[in-house]
Amino acid sequence: MEKYVPDIYQKSIYDINYNKLKHNGIKCLLFDLDNTLVPYQDKQPTTKVIELFNNLKKQGFKVVLFSNSSRKRLKPFKDMLEVDCCARACKPSPKKFTRVIEELEFNISEVAIIGDQILTDVLGGNKVGITTILINPISKKDYFLTYFNRFREKYKIKKLSKMDLFYKGRYYE
Repeated sequence: MEKYVPDIYQKSIYDINYNKLKHNGIKCLLFDLDNTLVPYQDKQPTTKVIELFNNLKKQGFKVVLFSNSSRKRLKPFKDMLEVDCCARACKPSPKKFTRVIEELEFNISEVAIIGDQILTDVLGGNKVGITTILINPISKKDYFLTYFNRFREKYKIKKLSKMDLFYKGRYYE
C-alpha cells in the first residue's frame, strides 16, 4: 500500500515549499494539468499559474507539463507558460516518466511529480522512484473518466487511513 502514499501532501501548488525541494536536490518539476493547475474545463492558465511558473523557472527549476491529456489540450498551456510538455503520459505507467527523465538528463532523485490523483500521479511517480507531491483537486468537476479513479481513490485513502499511512486533509512536507 506504500506505493499509494505521497512523499509530500499539500493543499495546493501554492502551498508547496519549493525552496525546500530545491535544497533537497530537486531540479525538475513535472506538473499534472487538470485539477492540479486549472479546472479540467479551463482552456488556458490563470495569471497566478503563469506567475508561479515564471518564478519557478527563475529559481532554476526545469518545469514540464506531464499529463494524460492530449497534445491539443496541452498546447495553449505549453505556449503561455513557456515550458516543455509530455502529452498522453499514460500515468501511472512508468514508461513516459522514464523517457522524460532520460531525455532531460536528470537523475530520479532530481525529479518530482505534482498532481491531484493518488492512482495516477502518486502511483506513477512512486513506481519510478521520484518524489511524489499530492495536492487537493482544484475543482469537484472532473473529466468523466476521472470519476472512476476518484471512486477507487476514496477506497484506497480509507484503507491507507486504517493502516495509519495517509489521511486526507493532514498535510505534510
